[in-house]
Amino acid sequence: MRLGAATALLLPASLYVRGWRDLRARVPERLPPWRLAAFLGGLAVLLAAIASPLDGLAERLLRAHMAQHMLLLMVAPPLLLLGCPQLPLLRGLPAWLRSRVAPLQSNVALRRIGETAAHPLVGWTALAAATWGWHLPAAFELALRDDAWHAVEHACFLAAGLLFWWPVVQPWPSRPRWPRWTMIPYLLLADFQNTALAALLTFSDRVLYPFYAELPGVNGASALDDQSAAGVLMWVPMSILYLVPAGVITLRLLSPRRPITRSARPFRSAPAPPPPPGRARSRTSAAAP
Repeated sequence: MRLGAATALLLPASLYVRGWRDLRARVPERLPPWRLAAFLGGLAVLLAAIASPLDGLAERLLRAHMAQHMLLLMVAPPLLLLGCPQLPLLRGLPAWLRSRVAPLQSNVALRRIGETAAHPLVGWTALAAATWGWHLPAAFELALRDDAWHAVEHACFLAAGLLFWWPVVQPWPSRPRWPRWTMIPYLLLADFQNTALAALLTFSDRVLYPFYAELPGVNGASALDDQSAAGVLMWVPMSILYLVPAGVITLRLLSPRRPITRSARPFRSAPAPPPPPGRARSRTSAAAP
């Protein structure tokens, strides 16, 4: 499974690199090298979440499982979106396939679906639904005991993360649906619901997921201790990942706009200097009758 996941991630990586190189030559200011690094970094985080030893450890420790969720929901999606992947991935397709896919962008029904999916309310609701829905004991246990449902769980977290972070990152060439300042309460409210669930896991006096109680403890830790550690992991690092972007947006909104420098001002021809006084008088007297 790990080899299959790594192979599957090579396809979007190769498509993106090919499309990025082509578009970089045309609009270098839109796709600097750091965007390429961000997208490839997002794919690397996905690989670490689903095809590394962390995946096997998640079957024994709830805190490792929680780390998986954090990578899929909070780390990989914003990195992928910072790469502005829409146009590079499209441009990276073979010409014969791109000619068939590109016209779909003008399809009215598909555009409406895309606009609806990119709405902040949809993104926030998707995040809350995935966070709380998959942490219900019945759903969590189902994912732990069935590999197919475990894959569905991971796909839901990744999809919810992409929908949630879309209006925050606002990848080019998309346009925002809400004013930029609204992303501050958007992130803070997301952190609030995350904190509520994290506190429930941290301070619960009983094991919420019996699957882990059936396993022998790792390094002498009980299932309840593991559950508390998972709650702390969800509480602190994930809160930081919500609060740092909110702080950055706040600082940018409060910072004064840069004044227009002399070199950035529109070019205007300088007025001609006035003639010397003596020469002006001579011309005037010469012109007199």
